[in-house]
Amino acid sequence: MRHFGHIAPAARGDLFFREPCDFDSGSPAPVLAAALGATLYSPATRPRLADDVIKQARRGVVSMVLCLEDSIDDSEVPGAEENLVRQFADLAERGSELPLLFIRVREPHQIADLVRRLGASVRLLSGFVLPKFTQERGVPFMDALTKAESAAGQRLFAMPVLESPELLHLETRQESLQKIARTVDTYRDRVLALRLGVTDFCSAYGLRRAPDMTAYDVRIVGDVIADVVNVLGRADGTGFTITGPVWEYFRLQERMFKPQLRRSPFLEGRAEELRTALIEHDLDGLLREIELDRANGLLGKTCIHPSHVAPVHALSVVSHEEFSDAQDILRPERDGGGVLRSSYTNKMNEVKPHRAWAERTLRRAQVFGVAKADVGFVELLAASLAE
Repeated sequence: MRHFGHIAPAARGDLFFREPCDFDSGSPAPVLAAALGATLYSPATRPRLADDVIKQARRGVVSMVLCLEDSIDDSEVPGAEENLVRQFADLAERGSELPLLFIRVREPHQIADLVRRLGASVRLLSGFVLPKFTQERGVPFMDALTKAESAAGQRLFAMPVLESPELLHLETRQESLQKIARTVDTYRDRVLALRLGVTDFCSAYGLRRAPDMTAYDVRIVGDVIADVVNVLGRADGTGFTITGPVWEYFRLQERMFKPQLRRSPFLEGRAEELRTALIEHDLDGLLREIELDRANGLLGKTCIHPSHVAPVHALSVVSHEEFSDAQDILRPERDGGGVLRSSYTNKMNEVKPHRAWAERTLRRAQVFGVAKADVGFVELLAASLAE
């Protein structure tokens, strides 16, 4: 699979200076962590789940989570587990190209049980999403995953979700983060990425953000994200990929704030029509949050609606300017450091301080590609939606 693989090759050639790479479930963990992109969640109760997975793969989704936790009622869990086993068997028979598939469980014992019940179709599974992850809950989850991996005879990744009250509350946050850091470090080879459960954070204080506001506008949430990145997202080799929070879309009867999308990039062809559609569906707030995710050290995003996938992926493509800067910074002759004017002659590139940024940018360029110099977000999004 590859990002933008659902777009015709000729169209990709018009968009990309360097196209996204191919990858699959057996690719190196750093590649998969960077490639997760918009991870689409789906309740495991859906009766035509196999059809849904294949349809979304054809629309450009490369990672999905099939959820047995908060998205379904407690009473539905046994039926949802049975449905998952049936749907995985269906997918295995079809042989279609699939996204990376993860199952979000509730309790550790479900991991071994599901791996056993999936049988041969477990080969389609990339891992498990572990909710409300703390040291106390995390160790049993990770031990269960280790045993299930051995039983399955294949690599299975964990994606812990950081969403517990201990992490949110100021008086317990530092200790909780340190314990989580020790736990995930112990199982580093099995932790693909850390996910943020912002809905649970808001729930602890009875909050719910509107479409006009990003997670970073809710200060109590923004503070937690900053602390999580501070401890768990460092660029010194000790950190992990941390994905952006879910975007909850609720259509408003009346917008309280001015649209945040500028007009100028949208003035050609279908672009103005696309801009209007984005604003009408309150997705301009999503676009702003994606940009803030990356500015704050996050990569990828939890998504609960297919319409969110294309904007996440379009904004994940590395611009030609970013790529040029990163390459200049990482040239072997620059190993000694120094300062240089960017190739675009509009900024200073300081080699040593900007090295970690450049390395991260080239990892993103590998999986999402590099846009041509005259191609921006609007062209990428329009091409994705046209397929």
